[in-house]
Amino acid sequence: MNFYDKLDWQTMLSAYPAERTFDVSEYHRILSPDFPDFLHEYADVPSLSRLGDVGLLCGTDWTPLFKNRFFYSRLNHSIGVALIVWHFTHDKIQSLAGLFHDSATPAFSHVADFRAGDALTQTASEAGTKQFILRDRVLCGLLERDGISVEKICNYHIYPVADNECPQLSADRLEYMFPSGAAFLGSWTCAEVQEIYSDIRILKNKNGIDELGFSSVKKAEEYCRKFCETAHILQLNENKLALSLLADVISVAVREHIISEEDCFSLSEAQIIERFENVRGHGAFMNLFKTFRAMKTVIHSDRLPEHREKYYVTSQQVKMRYINPLVAADGSDKGRRLSEVSRTAAALINDFLSYKDSSYGCVRLLHG
Repeated sequence: MNFYDKLDWQTMLSAYPAERTFDVSEYHRILSPDFPDFLHEYADVPSLSRLGDVGLLCGTDWTPLFKNRFFYSRLNHSIGVALIVWHFTHDKIQSLAGLFHDSATPAFSHVADFRAGDALTQTASEAGTKQFILRDRVLCGLLERDGISVEKICNYHIYPVADNECPQLSADRLEYMFPSGAAFLGSWTCAEVQEIYSDIRILKNKNGIDELGFSSVKKAEEYCRKFCETAHILQLNENKLALSLLADVISVAVREHIISEEDCFSLSEAQIIERFENVRGHGAFMNLFKTFRAMKTVIHSDRLPEHREKYYVTSQQVKMRYINPLVAADGSDKGRRLSEVSRTAAALINDFLSYKDSSYGCVRLLHG
């Protein structure tokens, strides 16, 4: 039996006590007790500060299907990534590349990738990063003052500590799963983050490239377990349907001139939701939007529902977010993959990769 078969939506959302808390300021201090002045200055530029109104969790803060415990913004995430890079490298340029890696992200984050038909890789929203940086005169002024070219910060993929390919561990991947797990499930407290984070250091992978990894198999196993636990939420039909439905809400709203594409980059998520709430008419749009705003359960089925027209249905593959981090328990700087040294982690990763939800996720459409 697959380990994840027993972890349905309600089981996942009730797995941790409701009273567990997560303080964002404390969390950021864990990532780097040293918060350099240049990050404060660069985080205030228009292209980045707007991300304070864009949620990390892809619009799930706006539907009762989820029970998110707090709002964590793309700005919070960007600062967190920059702090991790700074903590491990003390390299200003790499830290700025981490800070601006999501600068082209629109409202509701990866919902834009679902709109673009890119649910499987979820990278389409990164395409405009350089253009967004170049349009920000304040940012370009700071870069010119500091003698930093745009090319050095517009593509964080060139810095392996900041970003690398799954299932390796990078600053981006490390950062987003701490607050995601804490917000979705309550799976992390700041004290637990501190315990895991203090075990991480830069190791060399088999290709001699820098990569974040662990000094302890036990800590690596714990992080891998909770990472896959949160990633499982993202593989369930509830999450697939929520993001797919919101993508269709946005697309129909643009098509019917309720909002524009530019509004997705200039309005906050709260402002867009408020505009949608005030719409009158637009029957097709309202059916989708009211369903998104009211749905509390999703039907799992391997067959399409009867009276298909009465349901919103999704059936798709999405990006599988998981890690198989390096471990070097012998004190050396050359790591091995956790699955090579831990049967527990190998089984968890294998079960995660082989898990399949039902063919369809369905919710009955409400009518506006």
